[in-house]
Formats: sequence, C-alpha cells, structure tokens
Amino acid sequence: MKYLVLIMDGAAGWPLPAHAGKTCLELAQTPNLDLLAQEGAVGLVRTVPEGMEPSSACACMSLLGYDPRVYYMGRGSIEARSMEIPLGEGEVVFRCNLVSVRNGRMESYSSGYIPDDEAHELIATLNEVIGNHEVSFYPGISYRHICRISGHQEILAAACTPAHDIPGRLIEQYLPKGEGSEYLRDLMLRSMEVLAMHPVNVKRCARNETPANMIWLFWGSGRIPSMPPFRETYGLNAAMTSGVDLLLGLAKMLDMRVLAIPGVTGDIANNYAAQMSGAIDALESSDLVVVHVEAPDEAGHDGSVADKTLAIERIDRDMIAAVRELDPHQIRVLVTPDHPTPIQVRTHVADPVPFLMWGARIAPNGAARFTEKEAARTGLFVDEGHRLMSDLIG
Repeated sequence: MKYLVLIMDGAAGWPLPAHAGKTCLELAQTPNLDLLAQEGAVGLVRTVPEGMEPSSACACMSLLGYDPRVYYMGRGSIEARSMEIPLGEGEVVFRCNLVSVRNGRMESYSSGYIPDDEAHELIATLNEVIGNHEVSFYPGISYRHICRISGHQEILAAACTPAHDIPGRLIEQYLPKGEGSEYLRDLMLRSMEVLAMHPVNVKRCARNETPANMIWLFWGSGRIPSMPPFRETYGLNAAMTSGVDLLLGLAKMLDMRVLAIPGVTGDIANNYAAQMSGAIDALESSDLVVVHVEAPDEAGHDGSVADKTLAIERIDRDMIAAVRELDPHQIRVLVTPDHPTPIQVRTHVADPVPFLMWGARIAPNGAARFTEKEAARTGLFVDEGHRLMSDLIG
C-alpha cells in the first residue's frame, strides 16, 4: 500500500458576498477533486488546537501526524532547520521578511515576490552593515529569510505581528511590543536606512517594481524539541515536496526525504504538474509522499479571489487528474488545506477545514463536491487533526 498526502495550503475560506456567497473552493471548477469526493470520504478536521495560533507550522504539524500541543515551540526554528542554520545555547531565530513600506504603511509583505538573486544581495548587505557577533542574516527563498540573534533570549517575549496580517496598515501600530521589543524594533528601523537606496531597490523602482526597503521580524523561537522520526512513529518511509522552508524544515525534523523537483515554488507560478509527477515517481521508493502547495495561501494573503481560484483549479487540473490515474486498490490519498486563509481578512484563521480520503477500502459518504459546505454536510468531523494520519494509514 502507498500513501499520498496533498496539502492545499490556505485553500479553504469564507463565503464571499460579492460572489453569491461562495467560497473560492466553490467558485473553482474542480471536476477531478469532485469525483474523488464522490468516490471517497469527505469531512471536516480541526488542524489547529483551540487556543493555538493558526499558523501553517501548527496546522501542518497536525496533518503530518504530530500533536502541536506537544511539539510546537515556534516557527522560526523550524525554517532554520530547513536552511541548516545551527542554533546553539542562548541563540534564537526570527523569520525575517523583506517587506515594502510606503508612507508608513505595509505596502507588500513580500516586496512584490522579490526574486532570490535580488533578495540574497540585500541580505548580504544587511550582514555587512548590521550583522555582528550577535546578529546574522541568512538568505532563504524570495522574501522569506532568517535572522539569528545571540545573547538576547528576552526578545522571545516580545509581541510580534506577521507582516501578512497588516496589509495597508500603519506599521507603527504593529512593530514589536513589550519585553525585549526594543532590540527587534531597532534592527527593523536600522534596516530601512540600509535598504532605502540600495542599488537593487533603485533598479526595482526604475522598473516600477516594489522595493524591499525594510526587514520585518516575527515568529521568533529558540531551540526546538526533538521529534520522533516519521518511520519510527508510523512505520513508513516518507518523502516531501514543497516550495517553502517551513515544510522542508518539518520534513527534516521528521527524517523525511526532501524531494528536489525543478519548478516547485512558493507562489502561483509553481509547476503543479512537475511537482505531482515527481511525487508520484517518489512513491516507487517511498511508502508515503507529502505534496505541499503554497499557492492558494499566497493568493489569500494578497486578497485575490481570481488567483486563489486559479491556484485551486491548477491543482485540480495538473495534480488531481494525475492522482485519478493511480490504482485505487494500491493507494490511499488524503487531500486537505492546512487552515483557511479567507480573502476578507487576508490571513490565517483557526476554523476546521474540509478533507477527503480516497482509495483502498475507503467507502464514500455522500459528498457531491470538495467544498467547506459539503464537508460539513456529511457530518464527519475529526476534532484532533494529528489523528488524521493514523486514520489514513489505518
């Protein structure tokens, strides 16, 4: 038996009044997902335990079969693990976004999805000018990077707001607050002086592209507890494909094989067909493969109904169609978002999400489509998301 898990990051959402009260999952044309829903079991799952932050780190940890109430200690260190950044005693890491601020407001949490080469040049300059024996910057993917800080563990107590939560808002209200915040605020404000007239930004502005003129620090964490390997917990060899460091970090923490598939990105430009083709090929040598697609979540953060709907349709056309070609007697498939990213709020919420299971010995339970409403209508509800993996494998 083989197992395939497809995480459609942020694909769930809320009814949109301007679109006849439909969600993006309902607006999207998804004939392949709908057929899987009709042939399989559909329900709702709570991926974020009550009282915990509705982050992808927390939600995806649940979907990988690990209770976030036990293992989740912050997101920054998970991404650092993906980037092989060492974290010693007394050291902490923060997500370090390259953002664009205009007239004191958050214009873009991604600096217009700045490409890797330009972002890495900016990070190198930050290291030269601001970096020292306490502060180091590490280049990641596009706008997502890591800042490691030594000797100031008090900054973990600071209240930090993710950049994607405050589109168009005055940043002064959302800079780090409370104990330890002054150190973080100083780094963020100093970065504006370094980046303002950097050659990369001068060229971006000349091309009418969004400049990356500030760093934004959030999701801080210290060293993370060790997690039992996936094979030890579930008895299966597992692999993962994703375009974001968070998921790759989780994969490494669980000793999953990380798949290097050309064209896999963390935005709507992702090569969906290549990602699924590589995942299916990996099933020859792995018992279970996790496919994580970031595009719907990015579109939700951008507040774009069109892009979010398009991302879901591309998943259906280029990924689920390939899944339908697999032998349903030899595989079990789980498809689910990790959390909703409603267009209205442009950030994550902790609402339960729809899921579907399809394949060997999975009986249909009456769903007509893969949507939030259909999942609720079946009456199937999994209250603890980390148990879903056992349900799939069992």
